[in-house]
Order: sequence, then C-alpha cells, then structure tokens
Amino acid sequence: MEKIQVYVEQLVTACGITGDTVNFITHTILAVVVFALAFLSGLLCRKLLIPVILKLTAKTEATWDDVMFNERVLVSASRIVPAIVIWQLLPWTFFDFPTAREVLARVTAIYITLMSVRTVIVFTNSLKQLEASKGTTQQRSARQQYINSLCGVIKIIIIFIAVIVVIAIILNKDPSKLFAGLGAASAILMLAFQDTIKGLVAGIRLTTNDMVHIGDWITVPSAGANGRVEEISLTTVKVRNFDNTIITVTPQTLVDGSFQNWVGMEQNEGRKQTRKVYFDFRSIVLDEEGVANITKFRHHLEQWLKANPKVIGEKNPLVRQAEASQGGCCLELTFWLHAQAWADFEHDTADIMEYVFACSNSYGLRIYQQFPEQ
Repeated sequence: MEKIQVYVEQLVTACGITGDTVNFITHTILAVVVFALAFLSGLLCRKLLIPVILKLTAKTEATWDDVMFNERVLVSASRIVPAIVIWQLLPWTFFDFPTAREVLARVTAIYITLMSVRTVIVFTNSLKQLEASKGTTQQRSARQQYINSLCGVIKIIIIFIAVIVVIAIILNKDPSKLFAGLGAASAILMLAFQDTIKGLVAGIRLTTNDMVHIGDWITVPSAGANGRVEEISLTTVKVRNFDNTIITVTPQTLVDGSFQNWVGMEQNEGRKQTRKVYFDFRSIVLDEEGVANITKFRHHLEQWLKANPKVIGEKNPLVRQAEASQGGCCLELTFWLHAQAWADFEHDTADIMEYVFACSNSYGLRIYQQFPEQ
C-alpha cells in the first residue's frame, strides 16, 4: 500500500499539481480506491460467493445447512466484508490526517459491530426452522418452544454485548473494563430486564413441564383468553380467541395462575358431556308389571344413546339415578360425543336433551318446573 501511495503522489505531481493540493488530491484518490475496493468485495460476495454456497448446500442431502446458511444469513454476512476492507486500508489512506482516520475507524468499527449482531440475529432466527419437519406436531411444537426460548436468550446476550462494545468504541475504552464495571449496575439491569427474566423462567417451566404448546386450545379466565395458542415468546403467549380476537398473556400468568388446556380432549376420540334432568315425583308410578315408569325410561335412554350415531357407544353411555333434591327426582346422563368443535358439540348435546324432554311425556313423566308465585 505504501508503494501505491508513492505512485499516486508521483502521478499527481506529473500532472503539474504542486503544493498542499498534491496531498489533498492524493488522499482523495486513495479514498476513492479504497471505497471502490470495498464495493467490489461486497459485489463479489453477493454475485459470486453466495450463489456458489447456496448451490453447494442445495446439493447436500442434509437440511440443516440449507436452513442455517440460507440466503438471508449469507447476504447479511456479506455486508460486513466491505467494512472490513475499509478497516484494513484506513491506516494507509489517511496517513496525514490522524483525526479523520480515527473518526472513520470508529464509525467503521461500530458498523462492523452492528452488522455482526444483525447477522447473528438472522442466523439465530434460522435455527427456529431446524425442527419444522421432524417428529409429530406436538413434538415439533415442544422443540420449537425450546429453540424459541434459547434464541431469545441468545439475542438478548448478543444485543447487550453489542451495546457495551459500541459504547467502548465511542469512548475509546477497553470493552473488558466496561464489562468489569457492570457489577455495580447489575441491580439496574435486573430491574430493566425483570419482565424478560421472569418470562424466560416461566417459559422454561411451561415447556419442561409440557404445560402448553403452540396450537393448543386453552382457557385463561383471569385474562379472558379462550382460544388457540398461536405464538409463545419470552414475554408473551398470543392466543386467538374463538371470535378471532387476539389476547396476549404473559407466561408468568399461566405459571402462577391456573388455566385449562383442552388438548387432552382434542386428542381423545370424543368429548364428554354430563347433563341432569329433574322429574316431578308425583309423575313416577308403577305399571302393571310393578316396574316404575322412570326405570323403563332410564333403560330406554341408555339403549337409545348407545345406538345414536352422534354418541360413541363403545364408551358405554350411562343414565343413572342421581341424588334427589327439592327440584325433583334426578336422572344424570353421561355420554361421549364424536363432535369436538364447540358449535357441533353444543348442537348435538341440544338434540339429545330435546329428545329426552320430548320422550319423557310418553312414559308419563313430567319434567319438574317451578312456576313463579302469582
């Protein structure tokens, strides 16, 4: 590079330029050359190196290299190359302007730091796709949550380190000394990141205890959430309610409070329903065979439920005599419905109970009904 400096100075002098103008024009030409080299290096990476790497990863049978070295990661990394070229050539470019060289060196160092952080973040985001095609849906969801939590922690650490490094560059200090001085500020940092730390701990508890996964239907009465989990992050759990409204709940709320997860019901063959019907005692009579009409009605309902196509007969529907009360003689129906969707489940339940109400009259039974006082 020193030979290039001399050659440029001789070239400028040969053009008939003398005095201080020679030095200025020499530095200008060198700066243009450096920035041209930086531009060409970046262009070479984008147009030649990145396509070659993408072709090599596409030819391999493994999928991890396609995910971790995707185009976004490589493009982000290629943006650091021009800055490194400038960083290396700055001492020979502004050799007579130490102040300008120092300012440009710090700006370039900050740019390299920020772009390196961006590359790491893009690379970290790519890790989330590694488990997208492995195992069952629930296994992918569990692993995905672990990876999301890990990626969130990595991002926080990287950003925190980058902030310290940038401050050290601006102040022209050793970053290690700034890290050493953070002990006194740890309390402030803990206060600033307390939600993130709590969310991280709660998220780990949610995943390790297999409490909730993306795609589960949960009910959180305290937060008004009643729908499917769409996203789990360090600080929020996003739930899409049955009416398509979005509710965000903190992982800490799920861990400290109580919530209902309907995944067990959805994974089983059907959905359980239990209903009670009260009959007027005065309508219960014996027939000629000495059998109570409510007994025949109870047996009829059990056989009818087993034959009903909406009911899972293999789970043995039960119609039993529950404890009587002032409301009358109680029959409790327990059965499993094929329908699991909310609307279908309620409609099928209504069809069954409406049949019970209508059929009871044919057995001489009267549904208990309390009339308002006149």
